[in-house]
Amino acid sequence: MRKKALFPALAAACAALVAGALTSPAVASQAETGAKAEAASKAEAGAQAPAALLAPVTFTHPGVGVSRPQLDFVRAKVQAGAQPWTNAFNQAKNSNYGSLSRNPTPRAVVECGSYSNPNYGCTNEREDAIAAYTDAVLWYITRDDRYAQKAIQLMDAWSATLQDHTNSNAPLQTAWAGSSWPKAAEIIKHVYGNWPNSGRFATMLRTVYLPEIINGSNSNGNWELSMTEAIQGIAVFLEDRTVYDKAISLFRVRTPAFVYLESDGALPKTKPSQNLNTREKIIAYWQGQSTFVNGLTQETCRDFVHTGYGISAIGHVLETSRIQGIDLYPEFGDRLRHALGFQSRWERNLEQVPSWLCGGSVKRGLGPITEVGYNAMHTRLGFAMTNTQALTESRRPAGSNNLFVAWETLTHAENPS
Repeated sequence: MRKKALFPALAAACAALVAGALTSPAVASQAETGAKAEAASKAEAGAQAPAALLAPVTFTHPGVGVSRPQLDFVRAKVQAGAQPWTNAFNQAKNSNYGSLSRNPTPRAVVECGSYSNPNYGCTNEREDAIAAYTDAVLWYITRDDRYAQKAIQLMDAWSATLQDHTNSNAPLQTAWAGSSWPKAAEIIKHVYGNWPNSGRFATMLRTVYLPEIINGSNSNGNWELSMTEAIQGIAVFLEDRTVYDKAISLFRVRTPAFVYLESDGALPKTKPSQNLNTREKIIAYWQGQSTFVNGLTQETCRDFVHTGYGISAIGHVLETSRIQGIDLYPEFGDRLRHALGFQSRWERNLEQVPSWLCGGSVKRGLGPITEVGYNAMHTRLGFAMTNTQALTESRRPAGSNNLFVAWETLTHAENPS
């Protein structure tokens, strides 16, 4: 296993946040380039007060992605045979992830290159993690202990074996699997309860997963957002407030740098460590897009698949934060709402893409990622979301993207809890 520094780097990052070093730079006007843009950025960075860190004093369990009241709502709907939850339940139960004959496939070293080439254990790890979560949810709904024991078998196999992630996609692979494992573990440990090796599983999350993702990423935004989701979920399971604060500090900088709002100014916000200090650099990072409108994301003009990864992670972090008693929807909900609405509009493919957007052509494929954000912003908060609603309802029940998203029609559709 590679030795990776965790807490020295974490402490330094948190200290930097408190000192104001991680605040967002000013948004330069379209005319500002070079030294003027950099000077404006530095001036505002110095003037802004750092945002407070937001770890709960006491953690709520189960509390990663879905809460006990939400699960109780789903269980009652399935027991009553109500839709769309019953169809979604059957989809999960009849999937490969819900199979009681599934056998775990752990590896000591998971090696993942770009686009999982090479793929030595990458698919196995991600899918076993999703299966563990699937089994945990199925157990909660049915109270059939075979599902809980299958989830435990999968988690125990990996915690007894896994030592490291390697190659270029190691951080993203770690983030994807690290987003699913805590959701499963929270339900099993805190509701089912009979899990002798839960401590070993916690050690795996702390020593194998966290060091790979704790410092974030300067790659495309979906990477760091997925990392943030995993860090936050692991922090909840470990009840580690310092790690939780690190997740929120990353989230506070990356989310405004991923989803544009017109209130940001002429140009999108940026992450300071990426040194995107000119208009030209920002446009290049935003895939050559030079016109910015509400809901556009940093990866919209790359493709909707990767855009969906980032939007999904934003929704998951906000949902876990709310469950933990510190609601970040007032701060970030507009970005999530506009991102969902903008991408849903063009994903529906009902109108010609204008020439100013991605050169008049987008690569669709948003994935099953709209339920959590749509439920939060529409069902709970009451915003009309015409395009998101039409897209979401037309694709129910939403399944899994086979990476880190699974069964969100089941867990979040019209869920008021």
